[in-house]
Amino acid sequence: MTLKIERSLRLGLSVFTLSGRIASSHLSGLVAMFDGESNPRSVVLDLLEVQLVDRDAVKFLVQCEQRGMSLENCPMYVREWMDREKPRE
Repeated sequence: MTLKIERSLRLGLSVFTLSGRIASSHLSGLVAMFDGESNPRSVVLDLLEVQLVDRDAVKFLVQCEQRGMSLENCPMYVREWMDREKPRE
C-alpha cells in the first residue's frame, strides 16, 4: 500500500488529501511539500482515506498540529494514538 497525495485549494487554504498508508519513508517528502507553503495555519490535512500509519507518522502529525496545521477527518485510532504520543507538559 502506498501514499497518495492530492493538493487542492479551498477558501485560501491548501488542502492535502492523503490516501493509503503514511510511513516514515514518506515523511521527508511531506515535510518538503508543506515547507513550500507560506503559512502553516493555511494548511489542512484531510486524512479521510488514510488506512495505516506508523509511529513516526503519528509523531509527525502531532508536530503538524503543533505548527498550526489542521487535521480533518482524522481516523479515531490515529487521533487516540496522537494523544498518547503528545509530549507531556
